[in-house]
Amino acid sequence: MQAYKFDTKVSENGAIFLPYLIPNLYGREVELFIIHKEEKSKATKETSAKNFVSRWAGFLKGMNIDTEDAKYNYLSEKYK
Repeated sequence: MQAYKFDTKVSENGAIFLPYLIPNLYGREVELFIIHKEEKSKATKETSAKNFVSRWAGFLKGMNIDTEDAKYNYLSEKYK
C-alpha cells in the first residue's frame, strides 16, 4: 500500500483539492485521514539540547538526595 502526504486547505464549501495528480488512484476508493495543523505560536519554539541543559542542569543541587541510591532503587524495582 502506497501512502501520500499533501499539505492543502479545505475550501469554504468543504472541498479538498489535491495538489498533485496521481492517475493510478482515479476511480478507486481511498482512505482519507484529516489532521488539523496547529498554528505555531512564537511562545512555542523548539528546544535545543543546549537550552534544555542550561535550564535543567543542577536543579537538584543543594537537595539532600543521593541520586546514585535513587537510580539503584529504581532499577532494582524495575527489573525484579
